[in-house]
Amino acid sequence: MEEIIKLQGVSQHYTLGGSTVKALDEVDLGIISGELTALIGPSGSGKSTLLNVTGGLIKPTMGDVTIKESKMTDLSENGMCLFRRDNIGFIFQSFNLNPTLTALENVMMPLIYARVASHKRKDMASHALKLVGLDDRKDHKPGELSGGQQQRVSIARALVNNPEIVLCDEPTGNLDSDTGREILELITRMNRESKVTFIIVTHDINVANICDRIVTLKDGKIMKDERKGKNE
Repeated sequence: MEEIIKLQGVSQHYTLGGSTVKALDEVDLGIISGELTALIGPSGSGKSTLLNVTGGLIKPTMGDVTIKESKMTDLSENGMCLFRRDNIGFIFQSFNLNPTLTALENVMMPLIYARVASHKRKDMASHALKLVGLDDRKDHKPGELSGGQQQRVSIARALVNNPEIVLCDEPTGNLDSDTGREILELITRMNRESKVTFIIVTHDINVANICDRIVTLKDGKIMKDERKGKNE
């Protein structure tokens, strides 16, 4: 089984009031292509930092992050931006939609950055919205959509460029339980049907339990790594 993501000796240190805070402390982690992985742990355990380092949003203080045989830690800022654009989708708790744009226009934004030809953007964005069940809401702005619908738009935006990897930071955190369950079912379906590799940061054990693998962090270290049916 191919490891699409590999972290080796990854540490992330911050200076706070003259003291060094170890948000991540020599983390080793490999993610298999097509895997659905949950990162869990108490607040301050390093979950979101690990997600941000994995996605190339921040460079680690020490260690290496390799994705698809590209060493992220060797890339320039511009190089990391281009790599993220072409390979990684992001889903956030707060949706991060532009309130002045329609659902279709929000989903088209990554395609503009990727310099996809203008005549292809609308069709690709419309297809992504259809996949998440929002074909009939593509002309609505975020303020005209429910929280669950807004998160579906953000999922469509994350998937529109057909990334191999999608990183999710508390994707159900702002949703009620029923809507959250619908979003999880959607993520699971995308993972199973399209073989997209998902990493989900969550505080919710119900979210973690739908995943193939649960990685537990505490104080910047991996304390437990469990796949369904066996412990790592």
